[in-house]
Amino acid sequence: MNTAEQILKTARAMFGRGGPEALSMRDLAKQVGVTAMAIYRHYENKQALIDALVLDALAEWSREVAAIPPAEPLEWLRQINLAHLEFALRKPRRYEAAFMTRTAKARRYPDDFNARRSPAGTLQLELIEQLMRQGVLKAGSPIEIVIANAALAQGLIALYRAGRIVGGEAEFRSLYLRTTERAMASFLSERIQ
Repeated sequence: MNTAEQILKTARAMFGRGGPEALSMRDLAKQVGVTAMAIYRHYENKQALIDALVLDALAEWSREVAAIPPAEPLEWLRQINLAHLEFALRKPRRYEAAFMTRTAKARRYPDDFNARRSPAGTLQLELIEQLMRQGVLKAGSPIEIVIANAALAQGLIALYRAGRIVGGEAEFRSLYLRTTERAMASFLSERIQ
């Protein structure tokens, strides 16, 4: 493993213990066994390191979505929603890095998604477009459905993480699944409902 990879691996562990606040360039250098200046040869500043962690976590999320077995488009979208929940609950700091950490490097709605720069987003757009062509979903803007889905999922997860939803994980899972299912049902065409 080269120095840049070791720095990223160690930074990922530090972030995992305490989020962006846990990242100290000086502590990172000490843990990697290099000087603080050596860190800056690979990452211009702390934000550049955070950017790398965000992109690394987004790549992990994309791999998780890519691993979902192909299914009928509506079921495939349900499985992506479920994978989103599992990613948030199983890997909360990776989820935080991927979806809740400020960076100029993260993809932005709608432009980056319409340009197909997000592997996970591209799959969702393609599934939604297919469902629209089949008449399963109402005609409209596929990207707006992707945004609505993402906003609902991330909003529910943020509320849960902040302790704003009553009950434990089992109750939250049930609420999340019911709510995301209702949201998707609102996009179904009249002939399907």
